[in-house]
Amino acid sequence: TIDTTDILKWANEKGEFIRKPSSFRNWITADGSSGFKAEAGRYHLYVSLACPWAHRTLIVRQLKGLEDVITFNVVDYHMGPNGWRFNPAVEGATPDTVNGFSMIREVYFKVDPDYSGRFTIPVLYDKVNGTIVDNESSEIIRMLNTEFNCIYSCYTILTQGINNGVYRAGFATAQDAYDKAVREVFESLDCVEGILSTQRYLTGASITEADVRLYTTLVRFDPVYVGHFKCNKKRIVDYPNIWGYLRDLYNTPGFGSTTNRYHIEHHYQKTSVKQKRTCY
Repeated sequence: TIDTTDILKWANEKGEFIRKPSSFRNWITADGSSGFKAEAGRYHLYVSLACPWAHRTLIVRQLKGLEDVITFNVVDYHMGPNGWRFNPAVEGATPDTVNGFSMIREVYFKVDPDYSGRFTIPVLYDKVNGTIVDNESSEIIRMLNTEFNCIYSCYTILTQGINNGVYRAGFATAQDAYDKAVREVFESLDCVEGILSTQRYLTGASITEADVRLYTTLVRFDPVYVGHFKCNKKRIVDYPNIWGYLRDLYNTPGFGSTTNRYHIEHHYQKTSVKQKRTCY
C-alpha cells in the first residue's frame, strides 16, 4: 500500500494540493443495465460524520427517504496512521455490520487484494456482489438523486471554489498556491451571498443537490476551516444571507440531524494535517 503520511505526495511542483481521482467509478441504474440495479437492501454506505464529502451522502439519503433502502456504518472521527477505523466505543461511531472489518482499508483489499490507492470515504458498497460500487461522493449523491428517483442539480463553483477550495487552501505547501485558493474560496462565497440575496435556496424556492453540497462545507467553515485551514478573511456569520441560509438548512430535517459537531471538531483537532487529506 502507499504511504499515507507524506502530504508532499499530494502537492504539485507549485505546492498546490491536487485531489486525485477516485478509484471505483461504477454506476447504479434503475433498470440494472450497468450490473448494479437500484434496489432496496442491496447497498451500504461507509461514512465519517467528520468528513464533508461523506456527510452529504447521508443528507441525500435522508432527504430522499432512503433510510430503509440504503444502510450505513460510521467510522471513528480520529484518523490514525492506518486510516479510518471502526470504533463503536466512540459516541456516534459504529462497527462494520456488513463485513466485520476493523479498518476501511480492509474493505478496499477485500475487493482488490492488490489495491494501492487511497483508502477514502465515503464508500458505496454492494452487499450482493461484495464489491465497491463507487467512492466518489459527487457521483454517489447523483446516483441517489437520479437512479433512486431524485433530482440532480450541480454547480462547478461549489465543488472547485468552496467544497474543494478550503482543502486547496489548507493543504497548500506554497504561499502562492495558498493565496490563490483562499482568494477563490471567498470570491465564490461572495457569489453565493449575492445569489441568496434574491432567493431562498441556490436554485430557487426548493432544496436541491446544490444546497446539500454547499451545506456540508458551510457548517464546518467557522469552527474548522477559518482557523485550521486559514480561510480567515471572513466567517460565514459575517455573510448575512449565507448565515441565515445555513441556519435555515440546519433546521431542515436531514441536515441538522446528521450534523455531529463533536466528530467534526475532534477530527480536525486531533488528526494530524498529514492524515486529513484522505477525507474526501
